[in-house]
Order: sequence, then structure tokens, then C-alpha cells
Amino acid sequence: MHMSDSLISPIVAGVGAVVAVSLIAVAIRRTSREAGDKMIPMMGVMGAFIFAAQMLNFTIPGTGSSGHIVGGILLASVLGPWAGFLVLSSVLVLQALLFADGGILVLGCNIINMAATSCLIGYPFITRPLLAGRRTFGRVMWASVAGSVVALFIGAVGVSLETTLSGITALPTAAFLRYMIPIHLVIGIIEGVATGMVLWFLSWRRPALLHNADLDKQKGTSAIWLTLAICSLAMAALFTVIASSSPDGLEWSIVRTSGVEEIVAPATSTTHRFVEAVQEQTALIPDYELSSAGLIGCAILLVLSFILSLMFRNRSAKANK
Repeated sequence: MHMSDSLISPIVAGVGAVVAVSLIAVAIRRTSREAGDKMIPMMGVMGAFIFAAQMLNFTIPGTGSSGHIVGGILLASVLGPWAGFLVLSSVLVLQALLFADGGILVLGCNIINMAATSCLIGYPFITRPLLAGRRTFGRVMWASVAGSVVALFIGAVGVSLETTLSGITALPTAAFLRYMIPIHLVIGIIEGVATGMVLWFLSWRRPALLHNADLDKQKGTSAIWLTLAICSLAMAALFTVIASSSPDGLEWSIVRTSGVEEIVAPATSTTHRFVEAVQEQTALIPDYELSSAGLIGCAILLVLSFILSLMFRNRSAKANK
């Protein structure tokens, strides 16, 4: 559901950026208050895992489309809604700047459509309430699927409204929604099942890893984080082999609605031309053209989390003196 800059007007993009930056500011404050020295490495490993998982587009049979997980429900379930939102936003920023996956102008809207809808709506209002009580397999799966479907539904509607407000006449609202909603509901179900399997495993084997658990009482979790880190690197290394090459749900919906593969920004838009030039400079590996692109992205997230962890521990040590 990564929107390109050509789908959005500068005004709508500006509003989206203000909302996204405001949410990120709140997330930073909330996370800095709540995070212990064990939280930062968790955020890094989970960020790398979601970054790698998003690269693995899966084919949706009978449609000619593909999809990928967003990962917000899983992140929020493990890290909490605000920390999860911050991690997913960081992944989206990295994807836009380094890999040109999603536009820079539209980055705020992408953060709203994917990170906010899943971490700040789908998890706290759907998944978490449904998980209350004894966490049976059925309850975990139902909560995960419901949260994922609601988040993807809101995100799909958000994309359609943003293109409408931007005056993209090639994508009439009703026609665009007719394709966007069904395909993303299917993607949401698949993501929900995958998320549910991971959460069920963690609930069964390592419940201390889930949100609201006491981090100071966690024992034997290093092996889980090491396993997730290795899985992230493995998925990143194999994405060129196993990922579907079919258009994703958004691209597929655009083709079905407009009859063209790509919506082109107006040639007279200086804002679009400027942002495109900026992204050409920042995107060192556009469209993941190197087979090692996934490994590089995961490594960046892991290294950043390690640096932040050291900074946090040094700050805590000084505060305790």
C-alpha cells in the first residue's frame, strides 16, 4: 500500500505530513517514558523483521495481484502501540529514502495509512480487547485477523480519499474503492493469520515478550530475538527468489480502475519535480535493485537500534549517579 508521490497533491501531502509528524512526536515522548534498556534492542529486531517481511510479496490466487504484510498489529502486540508505531514509521522512512519504495512527498500519508491504522487503531481498539482473557488459539487468531482486516480496510479507504482530495480524476472514488477494499480485505486476512501464528507461538512459549509484560522479569528471551534477527536476514537474502513479481494490491487497483499502470504527476508541478529529484539522490538502491538490498536495510535497522541502546544505557547510568 506504499503510495507514490504522483497520487497525491502537495496540499494533501502537507496535511498528511503534519498529522504524521505530530503522531511521531507523541510516539517518541511516550516511548522514551515507557522504554527500558531492553526495549530498544527489541524495537530494532522487530523493525528488521517487519522490513524483511514486507519485502516478501505473496501471490493472491485468481487475481493477478500480490500483497505483503504491514506488520503493525504484530509490532503493537509485542512493543505496544506507540513504540510499534514508531518502529513501523521508521521502516517506512527508510524504505522511501534509501529504496524509493513509496514517495517522499506522500510519506506522511503512507505513515497514516499503514502505521497509524494498524498500531493506533487496529491493535488498541480491535486486537487488544479481543485478546482479553485466556489466550486460546482461536481467540488469538480471531483477534489478529480482525485487527489486521480493520487496519487494512481503513488504510484502503484512506488511500482512496486522499487521491480524491488530490483531484486524481483517473481514480474515481467509487470505482477505486470497488477494487481497493476487496483486495486489501484478502491481504488483511492473510496477514492476520500470519500474525496470529506468531502471537500464538509467543503466547505459548514466551508470553513475557508480549506488550505489558515486565521486561525486568524476562528470561530466556535472547534466543527468540536472535532467531528473529536470523529470520530477518534470511528473508531479506531470499526475497528476490521467493517474492511475487505481481503488482501489489494498490498497483493492481490502479490498473483496474484507470487502465494504466502508473499515474503520472502533472508536468507543471514543481513540487513533484523537486521531491523526485531529492529521492533520486537519497535512494542509493532504488526498487531494491541489488540482491543484497534487504540485507542492507535489516543491517541498518539493527545497527541503529544498537547505537540507540548504548545511548539510552549511558543516559540511564548518568541519571542514576
